Amino acid sequence: MDESHSQAASAPALLSASQAVQQVQVVQVANGICYATLGETQVAREDLERILLAVPTGVAGALNKRAYYFVPLTIYENEEISVAPDYTTELADRAICHRNFHFGSSDVTFVSTRIMQDRFALAFEFFINAGHHFVESVGVPESFCEVAWPQAESMVRGETSHDAWEYRQRALAGDEKAKTQFFEAAFADALAIYMLAMTVDFDYLDLREREYPLLAAPALAERLRHVAGLFPPNAGYEFEIRYKRRS
Repeated sequence: MDESHSQAASAPALLSASQAVQQVQVVQVANGICYATLGETQVAREDLERILLAVPTGVAGALNKRAYYFVPLTIYENEEISVAPDYTTELADRAICHRNFHFGSSDVTFVSTRIMQDRFALAFEFFINAGHHFVESVGVPESFCEVAWPQAESMVRGETSHDAWEYRQRALAGDEKAKTQFFEAAFADALAIYMLAMTVDFDYLDLREREYPLLAAPALAERLRHVAGLFPPNAGYEFEIRYKRRS
């Protein structure tokens, strides 16, 4: 057997998205979130369910037709989704953080656990997806818009994500479509950060992922408190904002 055949024989098999969905059983946790795991995710079930159960019931109810599949690696190439049940560095280089997939009457989101550095990264990836899926299903509460838009008009520094920052600039220039997109991005971000805050103890600056100015802390706190009022924490979870002075 030549070397190329040997490498092909040892390469881990990939599953199509449809195969992956059908291979494992979906579980529903107490708040209504549906999920499944496949392969060597290296995430303990209790840790994963602690993240899933942080989704307030009022949010989880809007996600009842979606299941989250936590897999080692998700690959999207040539407009096809595949899942790697096992990890290799070669596959990791080709993997993406997540991918949505429509299957039958349900929607599936594959989340790659093995390219996340820690629990913070995994939780934030899931919550960002859940936040956007909530907005797609329900929309943005008008009361949140009444909090976020005056902040934008007052030129409060920064935003919660690169998308929200770009949409905000265009909205302030008079683009009405961008204004709607700003509200959607900003609310999904705020919802994700709120759920993250109930799951992981993190520093405000940990939220900055790309080259855009992060929203000023008091403005972010105002948004998060508003979201907490709309969707109170589930039993066993607490939301708290702590301030500390620079030494």
